[in-house]
This record gives sequence, structure tokens and C-alpha cells, in this order.
Amino acid sequence: MPKHEHGDVSLHYEASGSGPPLLMLAGFMSDHTSWTPLVSLLEDQFECIRIDNRTTGQTTPWNAPVSIELMCADALAVMDHLGHARFHVIGHSMGGIITLHMAKEASERMASAHVAASAPIRLARNTALFEALIAIRRSNAPPDTWLRALFPWLFNPRVFADPSAIEQALADSLAYPHAQSADAMAHQLEALRDFDGTDIASPACPTQALVGALDLIIPPDHALAVLGHLPHHIVEGAGHSIHWDAPDHVANHVRRFAAKHPI
Repeated sequence: MPKHEHGDVSLHYEASGSGPPLLMLAGFMSDHTSWTPLVSLLEDQFECIRIDNRTTGQTTPWNAPVSIELMCADALAVMDHLGHARFHVIGHSMGGIITLHMAKEASERMASAHVAASAPIRLARNTALFEALIAIRRSNAPPDTWLRALFPWLFNPRVFADPSAIEQALADSLAYPHAQSADAMAHQLEALRDFDGTDIASPACPTQALVGALDLIIPPDHALAVLGHLPHHIVEGAGHSIHWDAPDHVANHVRRFAAKHPI
């Protein structure tokens, strides 16, 4: 169970595969396990390094101070710990914002950056959604209620054609022993309330944007309004969980772009 002590947190991370290092930064509410569909497709060509961001997974304590800047510093500290002076980075959703901030702070270390289902924007609707989900979790509603409300925002509509798949996803989520608590979720939401994305939309390192055509949380028109000047791909049929809806497409785009910018 790899850990790295960094300042006020004990950072849990996982590393597997061989090849140039690929730092993988998870989104809001998510930890290193969110990368499962993509790791199996990439670890034959990359060392895939996944970190549990502050408030998530096995990183402790859950209530340590949290911000985009601190999570960026944590990720860089883990890469220092592993001896990686340069690396590729992919970030999903909030992890994409961390990636863009890293490109501002340490672009010389990033051979390439891949921003998936993300953009440096704040939509009031998303904040309202997350606040409502936290309220449901803190109520006396059945524990699966908030997940049933969340899933349509994450996955493409095809997923719901198979009710058994949804029930399995719910069961897996509820059984996961390191799931983020409601209090930790509310704490992490503060990082999204406070970040300033006005100066991170033009990274100094090679960067591509991967946009889910059916993304409800970061809709394509919103994403491309701020990142359309970068190389980008719209992944058809993919929702916000782009790496779950279309893992093969995402993996192919990562391989191709990273190959153009070797370490």
C-alpha cells in the first residue's frame, strides 16, 4: 500500500505498468480506482501512477486543507518521490483543472498533458447539483439514492438500457470500503468553489482536450469555448465519465499525442 508523507497529508498512490511515467489525476469525488478501465489499456506502454487526491480514498486525513493548488503540489511531490523529473499527465474533470494548474506551475516537467471531460470553468448548475447530492447523503434517504441521482450526469444514455448494469454499479459503489464520505465530499467541493481558472487555459506544455459529446457536466460548447484553441477531440457517445464510456478511444488519443511528445 504505497504512501508518501507530504506536509499535512499521507498520500496514497498506485503505480503499475512499464514505460514512460503517466500521472493520472482523478476528478471530484473519485480516487485512483476511477482509472481502472484506462489503466488496463495503457500499462503496457506507460507506468500508470494514480493518486488519491485529498479527501478521497486512502489519503489521510480526509479533512486536511484542500485546494487545486494543494492537490497539484501533492501530485508533484509524489512524482519527486518516485524520481520522475518529466512525465505525461492526464486529468479527468477536477483532475483536468489540477493538470492545467500544474502546466502553469511546472510545465517544464510535463512532456504532454491530456485534459479529459474538463475545462477551467465554474458552472453554477454543477455546484447546485453537488450541493443537492450532499444534502441527500446527509438525509435519511436510502444510501443508493444519491448515486441514482448522480449516475445520469456521469454516464451516456446507453448504460441505462441495461438495468442490471446500473444495479451492479450501485452495488460496487456501496461496497467500496474507501468511498468518500458526505463530509469529505463537501470539504472537497470547497476546492472547486475557490479555484480561479482565468489564467490556466493556455498551458505552456503540449496539451490536448478530450471532450465527451454527451457530457452534461462540462458540455462540449462550454469546454471548447475555453479550450478550443488547443488540439482537441470530441468523443462521440461519451458522457462525463469519458474514460468509462469510451476507454479505447481515450487510450488511443493518449498514446498518439504522447508519442508526438516523448520524454
